[in-house]
Amino acid sequence: MIKIETQCVIAGAGPAGLMLGLLLARAGVDVVVLEKHTDFLRDFRGDTIHPSTLEVMTELGLVEEFLQLPHTRAPKLTAEMGGRTVTIADFSRLPVKNRFIAFMPQWDFLTFLATKARQYANFRLIMQASVIGLLEDEKTVCGLLINTPEGQVSVQSKLVVGADGRNSVVREKAGLEVENFGDPSEVVWMKLSKQPGDPNEVMGHGGPRQGLVLIDRGDYWQCGYVIRKTTFADIKQKGIHAFRQMVAEVSPLPARRMQEIGSFDDTSLLTVRIDRLKQWWRPGLICIGDAAHAMSPIGGVGVNLAIQDAVAAVNLLSDPLKENRLVDADLAAVEKRRSFPTKATQKLQLMMRSSSRRNGQTEERKRKGPPGFIKGIARWPLLAHLAGRLIGLGFRMEHVRHRHL
Repeated sequence: MIKIETQCVIAGAGPAGLMLGLLLARAGVDVVVLEKHTDFLRDFRGDTIHPSTLEVMTELGLVEEFLQLPHTRAPKLTAEMGGRTVTIADFSRLPVKNRFIAFMPQWDFLTFLATKARQYANFRLIMQASVIGLLEDEKTVCGLLINTPEGQVSVQSKLVVGADGRNSVVREKAGLEVENFGDPSEVVWMKLSKQPGDPNEVMGHGGPRQGLVLIDRGDYWQCGYVIRKTTFADIKQKGIHAFRQMVAEVSPLPARRMQEIGSFDDTSLLTVRIDRLKQWWRPGLICIGDAAHAMSPIGGVGVNLAIQDAVAAVNLLSDPLKENRLVDADLAAVEKRRSFPTKATQKLQLMMRSSSRRNGQTEERKRKGPPGFIKGIARWPLLAHLAGRLIGLGFRMEHVRHRHL
C-alpha cells in the first residue's frame, strides 16, 4: 500500500478545503488536500462570493487578480413585492474594500485557489481520492485511508480535516453526532436564456411556499425554484408542462421562456436542510464548512461561512501543527470561535423561513404574499443595510494573519 505522511490532510477540495489548504501552506504547514472528483466542473454549486470572502482575498493580496475572472456583481439584493422592486440587502455601507457580491462559477473560484496553493512546495492536491476510512491510534485519528486510481493509499497526518460537504464521509466515519433543525426543503436549479428587457438585477420572486431566484450569469440566468420537500416528486408525475407553468407563475420572465426547460433532465434538485454537529471535533480530527454546519440557500451564505471557518482554523491551528504540539483544546478553540456565527446564522435562517407561516394567514394568502421579513424590510428600508451587513460579512468576520514562516 502507498503511504503518504503529512502534517494535515483535508478531505474535500471545495471552498473550505482549498482555502484552508492554501492558508496552511502559506503558514508553512505541510498539507494534502483530497478531492473525490476528477475536476471542479459541476453546475449549480454555491457561486456567491460575498464581501467577507473578497476581503480575505484582499488580505492575501489576490483580489485584483481574482476579480479579473469572469463574474457579475450585485451591490444589493432585491425582491419583487406587490409589483415593485424592494431592496432587501444593501452592501454600500460595509467597512470593506469590495462592497458587492460577486457571482462566479465555483469551478473558477476553486481553480484559482488550487493554482495559488500549488505555488507552495508544501501543498499537494490529489484528485480522484475517495475517503474509505479513518486511521486511528487508540482513540486518536491519525490519518485517512483513501481509494485512488493507483489503489488504496494511507495518508498519515497529525490532523484530519473534514471539509467534504453536507454529506460528509469524514464526519460519518468519525461518528460525530448531527443535529437537524426545521424541515428539509427542495430547490430545483435550471438555466434560462438572458434576453433584452430582462430584469437587470438579482431578484427573488414569489411567496413563502414557492419562489424563484434569478442569478445573473452574464449570458444566461441561473434559476432556483424553491418548493417544499416531496413536492418535486409530485410535480414530475404531472409532467414537464405542469412544472413550466408553476415556474412561470412566479417568474418575472415571459412565460414562453419556460419552453427552454425541455425536460426534467434540464433541472437539478438540491435537498436543503439546516443542521450542525453537536461537537465539531474528536482527537486528531475536526470538521468545518458544510461538514460541520449545513445552511439554507437563503442569502447564499454557506460558501462564505465555510471560508470564515477556514481562516479561523488556520489562525488557531497553524502554529500548533508546525510545532508538533496540537492538542484537543486547539480543536475546541476553533469550534468555540465559529460556534456563535454558525448558530446565529442558522437561527436567523430558521426565523426567516418560519416568518412566512405566521400571523394567522390563510393558506391562500400565504401562497400569494411575500415572506414576513421582506415585508418588514419594505416598511423600514434602513433594515436593508443591516441585512446587507449580516449577509455580506456575517456575525463574525475573520481576518488573515500576516504570513509567518
